[in-house]
Amino acid sequence: MGSNAGEKNERPMHKVTLNDFYIGVYEVTQSLWQLVMGENPSYFSGCPSCPVEEASPQQVALFLTKLNALTGKRFRLPTEAEWEYAARGGNKSKGYRYCGSDSLFEVGWTRDNGGEKTHEVGLKKPNELGLYDMSGNVWELCMDWWNPAYYKKSPAANPANLKKALFRVTRGGSWRSGEERCYNTARNRNVYDHHKKNCGFRLVMD
Repeated sequence: MGSNAGEKNERPMHKVTLNDFYIGVYEVTQSLWQLVMGENPSYFSGCPSCPVEEASPQQVALFLTKLNALTGKRFRLPTEAEWEYAARGGNKSKGYRYCGSDSLFEVGWTRDNGGEKTHEVGLKKPNELGLYDMSGNVWELCMDWWNPAYYKKSPAANPANLKKALFRVTRGGSWRSGEERCYNTARNRNVYDHHKKNCGFRLVMD
C-alpha cells in the first residue's frame, strides 16, 4: 500500500493484510440512491446510471443504515486499504498506475475527457477484478478519517483510521481531476459535512 514515489501523504510504501470482502463493481448510482432514499441529491441529476454525488458523508451514513434495514445485509464504505487493494487489481494485479491500465483514458473520466460532468458507470475498461471507474468519474468516499501521516503508524492487518477528524478520506480522482490525482495510490480528503458534485462512493460487504 502507498508509494515511495508519490506525495508525502502516500509514504511509506508498506505491506498490508486484509480480511476477505466484497466490493461493488460500480459506484453507487443515482437510481439506487433514489430507490433507497426517495430523492436524488445529485447536481448532474436525470442520469439514473450515473454515480450519485452531492451527498455528504452524513447522508451516505443514513443511506447505508436504510439500505441495510431494507436488505438485512451489512453494507458499508470500504476502508482506505480495501479501496486501494481493489483498485490495484487485488491478487490479480498487473501493477498498473490506474485502475486497470497505465492509460488513464482507457479506464477513467477526467478533466481531459470528461466534459466537466459525470458519466454512466461501466462505460470504460474494467480492472483485473472486473471493477469499473475507480480512476476518475467521481472521488470515492472511504471509511477512514483523514490523517496525512497515518501510514507511518498504521497497523499491518486491516488498517482503518477511525479517529474522528475534520476530513474523511476520498480516493480515485474525478471528472475534474488531472492524472496525478487518479493514481491508485493518490489520497484526498473531503470535509465531513460538505456536498460535492465530484464525490460519490462504492459499497463494500463483509
